[in-house]
Amino acid sequence: MTVTDHGGRAARERGPAKQPKSVARGGSQPLPPSAAAPDDVTALQTAIDLRAVIARLLRRFREAGADGSLTPAQASALARLAKGGISTVSALAAVERVRPQSMAATIEALESAGFVTRSQDPTDGRRQLIRLTESGSARSDDQKEAAAAWLEDALAQLDSDELRVISAAAGILERVLA
Repeated sequence: MTVTDHGGRAARERGPAKQPKSVARGGSQPLPPSAAAPDDVTALQTAIDLRAVIARLLRRFREAGADGSLTPAQASALARLAKGGISTVSALAAVERVRPQSMAATIEALESAGFVTRSQDPTDGRRQLIRLTESGSARSDDQKEAAAAWLEDALAQLDSDELRVISAAAGILERVLA
């Protein structure tokens, strides 16, 4: 919804800072505000709710794949290398949104654990290329499998109607991302 601020400029109305929590089917998990009042659904509130749920889902994925031997930063760098292939410390730092010095420390720990190797860039001797070792690739695969198993177990707790809704939402989100 667009409203006018005190200076006559258009501004988005965000609504109250806190929304009352509703409880789903007698359970203890609160529903997002838009799920509690489906007649009042807005794109803005849905975006806010979806962002919060996705952040929690990603956190659960990371937790499911963690065994305590890697920090979250190390696990994320490992996953990034598994997905993107060979990289540099500065490129990894940029996509992970950390300082290059922080990423260098993360890579050092991964190298010490035998998950990555560093080599000189043949076209620029000042840069080092970072690549996964077989052990690093296997570790990344284990993390992905653990996260997928957690999600499968969580979805198995839902009834068939809820699974259909989630399946439909996944298709809609694919369209949004296209």
